[in-house]
Amino acid sequence: MKKQIAWVTDSTAYIPADLREKHDIYVVPLEIIFSDGTYRDGLDMTPEQLYEKIEKTQEVPKTSQPSLGNFVELYETLKQKYDCAIAVHVSSKLSGTLNASQSAAKLAEFPVEVVDSKTMSYPITHMILQGMKMAKTGATPEKIASSLRLIAEKTESYILLGSLDQFYRGGRMNGVQFFMGNLLQIKPILRIRDGIFEVYEKIRTENKAIVRMLAQLDQAMQKQQIKNVQILHGNVMEKAQALKKRIKEKYQDVEVMIGPISSTIGVHAGQGTIALSWINE
Repeated sequence: MKKQIAWVTDSTAYIPADLREKHDIYVVPLEIIFSDGTYRDGLDMTPEQLYEKIEKTQEVPKTSQPSLGNFVELYETLKQKYDCAIAVHVSSKLSGTLNASQSAAKLAEFPVEVVDSKTMSYPITHMILQGMKMAKTGATPEKIASSLRLIAEKTESYILLGSLDQFYRGGRMNGVQFFMGNLLQIKPILRIRDGIFEVYEKIRTENKAIVRMLAQLDQAMQKQQIKNVQILHGNVMEKAQALKKRIKEKYQDVEVMIGPISSTIGVHAGQGTIALSWINE
């Protein structure tokens, strides 16, 4: 007898090994392209290895979405074991990954509910975990996917970049913004809104930027019910732990999770990045 639902995502999501091993989660890696070769995110290259290589070679690599063939191969395999799949992917406005997944499902003739997370990293993981809870209650795949699309609209994410240079060279910032940011030593806070990056505010120091991000969380706490806050970091665990301590001192009942940003995200955001995310429930 086949299992009901396979859960599919991409390597921009934060999926710890224990979660992947104990549940029916399948992660399709994006690719990181250096001059000496191509590396699969999370398989051939960890975030730590990425930052070390960038520092050693002074080369900012490119990234590429998974190939259509990789998704077709996965769905051909999954349809032998599962009735269907729910695929939650990085924002379709930041990557073509979702479109590749959708096209592959049609080619493989496998029923897949594809969900645009309109974000990246741990918020995707949170959505998958919520979907799994719904599946245990007997909710249909269609109802689960519909619910996850509503969650995607309620996600708030703020990002303090670790490297303006990498963000610019990755094509995520125009030349004027980059020049002004470097000239004035500005620490821009980005947010993901409707699936795309936008500059939320320009701050002069990292500490003031952190304070501003926490102020946004405070504002959301006053209006919404927030049970879980996620801190993502680019190889700066101590800063992430310090941020967690500040949040827990004020909101003892809120669960605060810390995790690394993926290598693919690290290519653009850079080492030292700190991101704060939550769901307005």
